[in-house]
Amino acid sequence: MLTPVQDRKVRFALVGAGRISANHFGAMDQHKDRCEVVDVCDIDSTALAQAVEKTGAQGHASLQALLAKTTADAVILTTPSGLHPRQAIEVAQSGRHVVSEKPMATQWHEALGMVRACDDAGVKLFVVKQNRRNATLQLLKQAVEQGRFGRIYSVALNVFWTRPQEYYDAAKWRGTWEWDGGAFMNQASHYIDLLNWLIGPVESVMSYTGTLARNIQAEDTGVSAIRWRNGAMGTLNVTMLTYPKNLEGSITILGEKGTVRVGGVAVNEIQQWQFADQRPEDEEIKQASYATTSVYGFGHPLYYDNVIKTLQGQAEAETDGREGLKSLELLTAMYRSARDGVRVALPLER
Repeated sequence: MLTPVQDRKVRFALVGAGRISANHFGAMDQHKDRCEVVDVCDIDSTALAQAVEKTGAQGHASLQALLAKTTADAVILTTPSGLHPRQAIEVAQSGRHVVSEKPMATQWHEALGMVRACDDAGVKLFVVKQNRRNATLQLLKQAVEQGRFGRIYSVALNVFWTRPQEYYDAAKWRGTWEWDGGAFMNQASHYIDLLNWLIGPVESVMSYTGTLARNIQAEDTGVSAIRWRNGAMGTLNVTMLTYPKNLEGSITILGEKGTVRVGGVAVNEIQQWQFADQRPEDEEIKQASYATTSVYGFGHPLYYDNVIKTLQGQAEAETDGREGLKSLELLTAMYRSARDGVRVALPLER
């Protein structure tokens, strides 16, 4: 295992200067007293030039060129999802830690290979799950862990967003099975992560997917029925065809002693919060909700706080590669169910 970073800033390199990279740059800028971006990489010369101008980092046209010269402690992968496994393995074998955007891979066996490669190289693998850090979901997680719901009976997740054809046409990899996946894999990935993180291990899933309106390989709409090992049952309802704009990203939990709904466009509003008992943290509900037009939320700075502290030897990774596998395992089960028309039990074979 690499020696913790001490007596200097943690150095990051970023590969893939597209849409989501701005959130990473912004988050790291909030921690500029503890970290710095030293290298950026993109095959698109315009995107690369903009990233260099924004960060003042060295620019590279390929990952290989970056790895040959960088002094980074960790390399951030904000490239198309299907590229993550090969790039993560390459970074790990160069002796650097890996920070992978979601989903960590589009194929289950490739994600397992990422974890193995980082273990073998003695480096850390972080998977970005910034929504977990949203104040609304932190309060909900606390309530679940305190047992305030009693037995959880029913759970509903809705992701009613819109992605017009122009969104997919803007980049050839979008909506493809190899590089991106569809509404489940890409847009709903953070919500599917909540199924395990909040409620617990899933026993089985039954799913349907369809490509109803967009000209893409993968699905633009999907539904899934879910049964947890604790007996709870629930639904996942996802579409990228909402008219005329993003409507809702929500989770509703109905339990023996509690009912909570966190909604808004991206789980940013606590709309129902009712429990049989009263606790001091219930007063935090109004402050936890926040206005946003961004489906990404505001969790990236808090996420990077944990990454930096982990690389400095002051904390443990909150979402490492094995934690990232949990949501990809669920995603894989949902896709297998939709493809084969059968209920798929978990865990998958490893």
